[in-house]
Amino acid sequence: MLRKNVRLRKEYLMRIEDEKRAKQKYDNKMRLLNAEIERKNVPTDLYRDEENLRKEINAQDDNTIVPRTHIDDEYAMSFYREPQIALTTSRSPSQRLVTLMKEMGLIFPNCTRVNRGALVVKDLVTHCQQKNYSDLIIVHEHRGEPDGLIISHMPLGPTIYFGVKNAVLRHDLDVRADPLSEQYPHLIFDNFSTKLGERVITVLKHLFPVPKIDSKRVLTFHNENGVIQFRHHTYQKSFNQVDLNEQGPRFELKPYKITLGTIGQKEAIVEWQLRTFINTAGKKSVL
Repeated sequence: MLRKNVRLRKEYLMRIEDEKRAKQKYDNKMRLLNAEIERKNVPTDLYRDEENLRKEINAQDDNTIVPRTHIDDEYAMSFYREPQIALTTSRSPSQRLVTLMKEMGLIFPNCTRVNRGALVVKDLVTHCQQKNYSDLIIVHEHRGEPDGLIISHMPLGPTIYFGVKNAVLRHDLDVRADPLSEQYPHLIFDNFSTKLGERVITVLKHLFPVPKIDSKRVLTFHNENGVIQFRHHTYQKSFNQVDLNEQGPRFELKPYKITLGTIGQKEAIVEWQLRTFINTAGKKSVL
């Protein structure tokens, strides 16, 4: 198992390097095509490769000219299987964190709650890979208040780290008496316009299977100045209106790191990280 994981990791890193070279070649092809459309001279740095680039352009169509990315490989199996999620907490969780984990287990379909006990992160990842889980979610706390959420895609990554604040449980919303529907939910992603926002959407949407058209559950992820506000509703249609019922829990997520690897890998490449200068007034909308 260990040799297999090492081999898969090396292949994954090689695909990322191949992607960089393919992206550079794709940019050169676009520059050559734009120069031809605008009736300009070929850029001087493309003189040597002009003949080979034109041959490749003539042999490709609209579907094959755009290079594949490592994101396509990360979630390639999502077309053939529903996500299977392992959900756990940090060590020695408080009762409030355990309650939040149980309520998040109702949010994610096909979710299995794992008792953390004395397991270290390495053992958790190994367990998920052996049991063929698609994702591992870990919820953290500070002094009894949830403050962190980690989503790690199996078996090779990526891993995204969120800060959690203003968590309100179903218990606090006083909706315990209402039976919670177990239908697969519809997803709403609002105000995600950057490449980083699309990356976050890719990670989040692959945690949920495809719902039926008549499903009455809705999960909303709304971006406001780099903070994702999460809401969980059910709705009922009447003759001329739609009634929304909040089911909870609700919380806010702030991404601060994305790595190209599973959680606990020190050698994993950091794809994006929140820096101090990103928090300036003119750069708040990172998503």
